[in-house]
Amino acid sequence: MTGRRPTGSDKGLSDGSATALLFPQARVQTAAAPGMRRQLSTGTWIEHLAGRVILLWGWRRAGLAFLAGAVAVLTQAPFDFFAAGFIAFPVLVWLVDGATPQPGANAVKRLGPAFAVGWCFGFGYFLAGLWWIGSALLVEADSFAWALPLAVVGIPVLLAFFYGTAVAVARLLWADGIGRIAALAFGFGLAEWLRSFLFTGFPWNPIGLAAMPVPLLMQSVTVTGVAGMNALAVLVFAMPALLAAGRDRKVGAALAVSLVAAHAGFGYFRLSAGEPEAARTVSVRIVQPNVDLFEKWDESVRSRIFADTLALSAQSSGTGEPPQLILWPETAVPFLFSDRPEALAAIGDILAKDQLLMTGTVRTEAGPAGADGPRYYNSVVAIDARGQIVDAVDKLHLVPFGEYLPFAGLLARLGIEQFVAGPTNFVAGSERHAIALPGSVSAVPFVCYEIIFPGLVAVDAASADLIVNVTNDAWFGDTPGPYQHFRQAQVRSVENGVPLLRAANTGISGVVDGRGRIVDALAINTAGVIDVSVPVGAPRTAPVLRPGLVAAAMISLLGAFAAAAAARRRRR
Repeated sequence: MTGRRPTGSDKGLSDGSATALLFPQARVQTAAAPGMRRQLSTGTWIEHLAGRVILLWGWRRAGLAFLAGAVAVLTQAPFDFFAAGFIAFPVLVWLVDGATPQPGANAVKRLGPAFAVGWCFGFGYFLAGLWWIGSALLVEADSFAWALPLAVVGIPVLLAFFYGTAVAVARLLWADGIGRIAALAFGFGLAEWLRSFLFTGFPWNPIGLAAMPVPLLMQSVTVTGVAGMNALAVLVFAMPALLAAGRDRKVGAALAVSLVAAHAGFGYFRLSAGEPEAARTVSVRIVQPNVDLFEKWDESVRSRIFADTLALSAQSSGTGEPPQLILWPETAVPFLFSDRPEALAAIGDILAKDQLLMTGTVRTEAGPAGADGPRYYNSVVAIDARGQIVDAVDKLHLVPFGEYLPFAGLLARLGIEQFVAGPTNFVAGSERHAIALPGSVSAVPFVCYEIIFPGLVAVDAASADLIVNVTNDAWFGDTPGPYQHFRQAQVRSVENGVPLLRAANTGISGVVDGRGRIVDALAINTAGVIDVSVPVGAPRTAPVLRPGLVAAAMISLLGAFAAAAAARRRRR
């Protein structure tokens, strides 16, 4: 599965004798018979360690790849231990060094061992980073507990194919020295880009976020985009693998230090320069009701939930001035307005003339002729002091199996339903637009995980004053999920240079400025409000280069360099 045990008849390790080529000062003894001892004499302990990793095979190789992927998750929120990347990716490089095929294998089989290493690495990464998805199925365990293995294990199994592809592509361009580091960065840059849109896309925990744990280190994303950061992060994290090689050590160290220094230096320059002076401000109250999901759709307590949310919204602020905007989370209204029209009047009663309330809710409209019933939308609506809905934006990018069932007809015959409780399958909206707020301010809303798609946000937030994200992360409890979700929303504000307002049912709700700095936030699993005045309307400086083009150029250059290094190796 993950490469074969090397034998003495292979003149080293085949495919260029990986260990002999990478460690010319090492002496490797191998034997054709299984169980024979191997001895590796190296100049330093790290060369000895690398040699032992390269010579692993079978379940040991697969297990170490899985473990390295799991360690790499420590670079993501809420851990933010980016040093883990300098452990996980050098180990991955050495594993790929030893992932050699059988002599005479065809092109596909030659990539098999490398693909297996990458898949195991990806399985460890996604299993350790996404296990919390299963929490959503336990909210109604009687109905959906059976699907727990599909969510907790099945999703990582599928996502791991992207990383398996990344390593297989890298192996095509594999060389000695820094060339193979560039090949790995190219492979991951390409795979992460594909993960952002294939099969509806799921760019959760992209590797590039590991290099952006704090606002100081987020600013480079305005130049490279997340796609570029994915490739650069792998390039830098994998550089320590060169410490065990006989060449390119100094070049690799110099390049890694230069990239890190440029990354931090650009962040310092951008933060110290400050933001352009805002044209105006908007006062905002963000409400975090902290509603238990076990009660959310319980008809006997819906009125109390709604009344508690109204009470939080109506309480006096510290300044004594009512906020211009009140923001509630996704599906904060625990019933349909069409069933309870008096709820709109109750909202209007707490609003002053110049106030507006935005809330997530389930919106209905009549279906087309011949349809079984009405259509349901996961929406954000704006309500004024008259208790009227003055604008609405429907969610465009729905969650497969959570908000709609792909191949619904086929799966229904198999007895498979959507995995998250709700009124029915949702229908995707047709377009997104900015909602006009008091004071000539515009806010473009994104529902739940729509905020994790950089391209989606960049297009729709291009001319807005505010990015609004409403979500209900209560499905996942106090797990890494809500922290990872908040981090990705935080990076969207940096990419677009636009402040972010985020309302989450149980957290994390917060306000983030256009440089990614958290102005205020509420802790998870607490009820409360955030009152803040947000500067908006600052002039935006058009970027010299588009981040998407920069990312494409960087990934292409890494691929070209790796290809040149591989060609040079073959000539030797």
